[in-house]
Amino acid sequence: MTLRNETHDPALRSWVASANSAGADFPIQNLPFAVFRRQGTAEAFRGGVAIGLEILDLAAVAASGVLHGSAQAAAQAGGQDSLNSLMSLGPQAWSALRLALSQALREGAALQATLAACLVPQASAEFALPARIGDYTDFYTSIHHATNIGKQFRPDNPLLPNYKWMPIGYHGRASSIGVSGQSFRRPVGQTFPPGATQPLVGPCKRLDMELEIAVFIGPGNAAGEPVDMADAEDHVFGLCLLNDWSARDIQAWEYQPLGPFLSKNFATTLSPWVVTLEALAPYRLPFTRPEGDPQPLPYLDSAANRNHGAFDVELEVLLQTQRMRDQGQPAAHLVQTSYRHAYWTIAQMVAHHTVNGCNLQAGDVFGTGTLSGPTLDQAGALIELTMGGKQPQTLANGETRTYLEDGDAVVIRGWCDKPGAARIGFGSCVGTVLPARPC
Repeated sequence: MTLRNETHDPALRSWVASANSAGADFPIQNLPFAVFRRQGTAEAFRGGVAIGLEILDLAAVAASGVLHGSAQAAAQAGGQDSLNSLMSLGPQAWSALRLALSQALREGAALQATLAACLVPQASAEFALPARIGDYTDFYTSIHHATNIGKQFRPDNPLLPNYKWMPIGYHGRASSIGVSGQSFRRPVGQTFPPGATQPLVGPCKRLDMELEIAVFIGPGNAAGEPVDMADAEDHVFGLCLLNDWSARDIQAWEYQPLGPFLSKNFATTLSPWVVTLEALAPYRLPFTRPEGDPQPLPYLDSAANRNHGAFDVELEVLLQTQRMRDQGQPAAHLVQTSYRHAYWTIAQMVAHHTVNGCNLQAGDVFGTGTLSGPTLDQAGALIELTMGGKQPQTLANGETRTYLEDGDAVVIRGWCDKPGAARIGFGSCVGTVLPARPC
């Protein structure tokens, strides 16, 4: 578990001027990773690190030979066309690279001239997924989301009895995960509308978004060897934003007895920048449970997790309709909440996922599940915000939404900010709904 070190000093400034701007997502204390290339070129995708409005090209840094030892090996791994190799190296290598880059990017650094030649403006870049994702597991870590959904279907018993004892999850589809900027067609599937005598096949009418965080796995574990809580975070490379698009009407008809299928696997959108756990060290919080709730079983418990296993990441959802775009209007605020409200931590997800001997691999993704806060105005999905479509949301321009319409773009943003620490941003995760294909 990584705690604070010299890279977190809020007084640090970079010779990259845009990294020093107030409110910047990517100051020198952040240094998140992505996979990119220059737009409109046939260049190979390669890993890069955000610093202000620039990208430090890790392939170019490695080729320059200015780094040494573990930091150089990590830069070489990170300069490939995916971050899987870097992810597999583990926290000591990640930390060595972070420290070396932090020192080289600080004001007055001797390597300024060399690394300045390795910068690419973010505005001229296009992004790929950060890693080749072998497996994707979506969890259900917000008790507020689980309760809100449960009330709609089981008013007298919203939470199932297993919820407070283990992190609930299901295996999702990795092939349809895309990077921010993803556009996808409204899914078509089988539904059973009220009053119908048999199922119908057609475009989804209750398309929803889900505000989540994605957890990228670093080094895997051998099959049959569970990961202990004490080691769980050593298997986590970092976090990014995730939108788990959901077809609620398809889901309602198909989810029993085996859970979501076509209602979830048509699209999932990730933000390009992966923020390391080390960068988030100033924003750790104690993991606590409400009085009267059961304490975690021993394999899901540790002193470190209790002391600082949670993270205070602010999350916001905005919506831009087609009319807003046509009229040059920005996306409108929809909801804001925090990851601090999650009922289960990252370490607990890793420990539970592997307790049966399941082997994780570098580049695997965990979704946290929808991250709703304790009040309905902090709900991370439209099905909650609109009470199942019964209370439409009025947007800033007067339009209303119960569920998403064609042309709607959902924007998720994330950041950490508090006095005495540098702001750590996640950038944005953007996805747009296109009309369904003709049936």
